Amino acid sequence: MTATPGLPPRGARNPGSQGALRHLNQERLVEFLLANGPSTQAELARGTGLSTATVSNIVRDMAVKGVVATSPVTSSGRRALLVQLTDTGDIAVGVDFGRRHVRIVLSTLGYEVIAEEAMALPLGYDVPGAVLQAAALLDRMLVAGAHDRLSVLAVGIGIPGPIDRRTGTVLQGAILPEWVGVRLRDLEEAFRFPVVVDNDANLGALAEVTWGANRGVRNLIFVKIGTGIGAGLILNGLPYYGFLGITGELGHTPVAEQGVICRCGNRGCLETIASTSVMIETLGHGVNAPVSTADILQRGRERDPAVLRVVSDAGTAIGQAIGNIANVINPELVLIGGPLVGLGDALLGPIRRGIQRNAIPVIAETTIVRISSLGDRAESLGAAALVIQGALDGNE
Repeated sequence: MTATPGLPPRGARNPGSQGALRHLNQERLVEFLLANGPSTQAELARGTGLSTATVSNIVRDMAVKGVVATSPVTSSGRRALLVQLTDTGDIAVGVDFGRRHVRIVLSTLGYEVIAEEAMALPLGYDVPGAVLQAAALLDRMLVAGAHDRLSVLAVGIGIPGPIDRRTGTVLQGAILPEWVGVRLRDLEEAFRFPVVVDNDANLGALAEVTWGANRGVRNLIFVKIGTGIGAGLILNGLPYYGFLGITGELGHTPVAEQGVICRCGNRGCLETIASTSVMIETLGHGVNAPVSTADILQRGRERDPAVLRVVSDAGTAIGQAIGNIANVINPELVLIGGPLVGLGDALLGPIRRGIQRNAIPVIAETTIVRISSLGDRAESLGAAALVIQGALDGNE
């Protein structure tokens, strides 16, 4: 289960591959069974729109893996095969490392969360130390739930930075520089489990189409607005990773020709005018007490004019960048995540206006923009989904 050097980490599949399509179909069957309970193969075919032959093949594979159990029944006077999800006892672990926190979820293969905990981390934390703290928290969660370590399939980890999928290494450009150079192998040694890794925005997008209210959406952009601004893409029902895995770097889209130099080396990037850190810096000018994200949320809800103006300017710029992407991929849905989502329409309104300014009219009119359905849990749930995908695809 350990990644082979030079190959993409598990869960990093080619969106156009047969394996990716098989996983998508497996997921549709699992979702139908979760929503409707035990069903015959004919009911599964009707409910998912898959052919009876495809359903039969997938059910057979999932039965071999112990994910489903089958039994003969009579339906409408004919012999049929009843399919139901089984409790295999296997556990998928999802871990999200943020700027000041780590969140861990434990899940069954049937997408049921059985434990969840979060822990605060200091700003600029030592990454090896934080990883060991997270591994210790996971151990405590397993003991508290009386779960055997052998039941853990793998640990999915979301990291706030670009990841080279060829090696599983965090690249320059991570919003937390301390993560740069961290390797998959380092994480596996700390957790003492097989590990799969992905960018946090990618996992937010994956969570939305596997756990959230947006299951079944086939073309989606998940935008996480924080100290950095990243986007996860779902195209034709599957995560899109590009050539190296470095996609959705929305924060490094130039939007101001004469803007300041960005940490990536370019000038006038979106991140230099619309990230939460820039909003905090702007609102902190001439103020004795430091401004925090929580202050922005509170003052925004109180309709503070300075906060609303800063949020409006940032939201409009973000919307313009999203509009450029929308013109290329024509998404059905844009979801906004990150710590400022509590501002609601004060943030969404400017983003929508920015999209309208940059997207062609028919795309602007038909693209839905709303807040993420999963809040601050999206990235950890997406990390668990990455493990579940590997288990259903037989990659573990």
